[in-house]
Amino acid sequence: MVDRFAADWRTAGLDAATTALLEYTEKLTRTPQLCDEADVERLRTAGWDDRAIHDATQVCAYFNYINRIADGLGVEPEDWIDELGYPD
Repeated sequence: MVDRFAADWRTAGLDAATTALLEYTEKLTRTPQLCDEADVERLRTAGWDDRAIHDATQVCAYFNYINRIADGLGVEPEDWIDELGYPD
């Protein structure tokens, strides 16, 4: 399942709540200016409580932040990690 998730999470057979959360974090990553209360309400409807939504938003935003720092400074990826994120 991890390999299917890494290749394409949309076809990995995830449950509806997890899919909703990943759709939200993808939107937060790609088009954060389009995120609004309706996105949060969709997550609530999918079964996520406010604490889980907050935590997921924080983790997603932190990873986006730190990746932009690394990209902005030209940090090269570790040479011991392959393109799927596994150690060589």
